[in-house]
Amino acid sequence: MKAAFVTDIETVEVKEIERPSISDTEVLIRAKTVGVCGSDLHLFRGTHPFRHAPAILGHEIAGDVVEVGKKVTRFRPGDRVTVEPQVGCGTCEMCRRGYVSLCPDKKVPGTPKWIGAFSEYFNAEEAIVYKLADETDYEMGTLAEPLAVAVHTLNHATVKSGALVILGGGTIGQLALAFAKKKGYSPIIVTDTAPFNREFAVKHGADSALDPITEDVPARVKELTDGRGADLAIIAAGADNILDQACECVHKCGEIGIVAMITKKIPFYCYAVVFNEIRVYGAMCYEPGDFAEAMDLINGGLDLGDYVTHEMEGIEKTQEGLDILSQKKENVVKVLIKIAD
Repeated sequence: MKAAFVTDIETVEVKEIERPSISDTEVLIRAKTVGVCGSDLHLFRGTHPFRHAPAILGHEIAGDVVEVGKKVTRFRPGDRVTVEPQVGCGTCEMCRRGYVSLCPDKKVPGTPKWIGAFSEYFNAEEAIVYKLADETDYEMGTLAEPLAVAVHTLNHATVKSGALVILGGGTIGQLALAFAKKKGYSPIIVTDTAPFNREFAVKHGADSALDPITEDVPARVKELTDGRGADLAIIAAGADNILDQACECVHKCGEIGIVAMITKKIPFYCYAVVFNEIRVYGAMCYEPGDFAEAMDLINGGLDLGDYVTHEMEGIEKTQEGLDILSQKKENVVKVLIKIAD
């Protein structure tokens, strides 16, 4: 079968490899659509903290079950599915507490323990496989994984309502907006340097979209919240000043969630956190409950169709898809690669 490897910095090669075999508790999936994720860019650029070339890209997948293990009971060949792409060890402290994403020995795609999803066939444990509803197409099934990140980011906050500012209108920022609308946050303010991302946010329910290059974001956030500031700020981008900006946007005793995968050191005036008693938390992908909630939304008809701005035919287009997302020379929210018809 074919699989797309990152072999060097910003270099992808499609290679022939053996189809994965499955255990008694796994299913084998023929990939239909695979999403290009921001974390794939870190591997692509050579900055990912634990994935290193050569490695097969991808973890956002939807497809058809073609084979099931002897102990599999919930699936059969022909089922249309997606996958929560993480498996915890089940015994460590983090797993026992329900934090599978923080398991020090968890298995994730694109590592020596598990094949990446940019391949024609992909194996997965039955326990982390989800059926797509009859009305849910493969593209929407593929979006369940990034939507789960947005769901976890907001579910992890202690602030469950009020004014929200999302700093960064990329894929996760836009999906956080979609979920925040469902949750009832108001007003919702999104920032981004790209006009397309700001326009997209307003089209999809943001009360305002600000340009951090030309506008004083904290001042505008206060204007839009009657001088109070936001209750919650979500950091979904990695500008050098973004932590300080978030602190200035929230009111005293406000909250900041960081979901952006910022891999470089950036300056941060942390006294603002102390002086205003701001709570700061990190959001590391999602937990099983978040993924299940995202799947309920997807299967329940949440329309994210126009979030897929690029769908490219064939695994050979993986390099092009990564280039589009990395270079942002085109208006882009989500890039999908169509692996099979």
